[in-house]
Amino acid sequence: MTNKVFVAGVGMIQFKKPGTSEPYDVMGEQAIRAALADAGLEFSDVQQAYAGYVYGDSTCGQKAVYRVGMTGIPVLNVNNNCATGSSALYLARQAVQSGAVDCALAFGFEQMNPGALKSRWDDRAPALERAQKVVDELVGRPEIPSAIRQFAGAGRAHMQKYGTKLETFAKIRAKASRHAANNPLAVFRNVVSTEDVMASPMLWDGVITRLMACPPTCGGAAAIVVSEAFARKRGLRTDVLIAGQSLATGLPSTYDAMDMIRVVGFDMTRLAAQQAYAQAGVGPEDIDVIELHDCFAQNELLTYEGLGLCSEGEAEKLVNDGDNTYGGRWVTNPSGGLLSKGHPLGATGLAQCYELTHQLRGTADQRQVENAKVALQHNLGLGGAGVVTIYKKVSA
Repeated sequence: MTNKVFVAGVGMIQFKKPGTSEPYDVMGEQAIRAALADAGLEFSDVQQAYAGYVYGDSTCGQKAVYRVGMTGIPVLNVNNNCATGSSALYLARQAVQSGAVDCALAFGFEQMNPGALKSRWDDRAPALERAQKVVDELVGRPEIPSAIRQFAGAGRAHMQKYGTKLETFAKIRAKASRHAANNPLAVFRNVVSTEDVMASPMLWDGVITRLMACPPTCGGAAAIVVSEAFARKRGLRTDVLIAGQSLATGLPSTYDAMDMIRVVGFDMTRLAAQQAYAQAGVGPEDIDVIELHDCFAQNELLTYEGLGLCSEGEAEKLVNDGDNTYGGRWVTNPSGGLLSKGHPLGATGLAQCYELTHQLRGTADQRQVENAKVALQHNLGLGGAGVVTIYKKVSA
């Protein structure tokens, strides 16, 4: 028999531009302390911790944890590219669900540099070597940074296959800015219009503008997950249940299909979503609010289809119908998403958990989605990992 797993506490610090944040261990500490305070627990109550970060040496997680306490508990460091934060949450949830522990901490942080992402290792083959070969063949343009080549290349493939307009991606970015305006923890809170996004400098002519790409960001976030028995014993809240969760990696189609949409994780997203829906006993039609991985506006559009919100090729209609925002079918990225809230790689998945937990609690202030009962989180890392988590509001 497996345990039910509840989100007892969440914490998040304001995301900031590179060069303006605290050091990574301080950000991790602040996020942990915020989650503990939210849960009403002491660090001595935590039985395992999972630390998510991409850019850092081994055991950086311990350095952050030790600022809060040194209790001898297992601390495991997690690196799964941009899905790192939700991978840490996945492991913490597994530990509680299995009965190994009753209280586990997942936290993530990132202290990033300005500019495009790049590898810190130039003396060995990159993890994305196979993907790069496919991208070279399908896209070319080696002068463009790798992440832009991949995600913008996937957006271009959607444009070519389905006639999707560049303006549609601009509408997604403008929507993100409107949502972030109500999020005090977002790095960018200025509202931009579709026209502003279209007028921003082109990163790839006719394919992507600068405002369609998320910014490098520094930040931290954390979540504490507990078993029902532990929550009852300690008088903790049990109003947010992790009802389903799946982590999927690459499939043969990821590279063999020679399709840029597949290269950037579409099939991982679809598989993880299908498995999470099945675990939770829900479908796309049951979801009220979504935090998804909009590292580029192009990927948000692709993810609508990967999550089954619409059929392949129909995402532009979903955008034009307003079914991705307040008053529509789903509210996607009420936090402002990666595009406006920011994307500190190790913290992103846990910041999504933070947002959705507050949405289901009804404590999201001006961002609140009315009567939100079921929430979906999607976090994607190239290379790859796709994590989909379904949360349900539980009545007392």
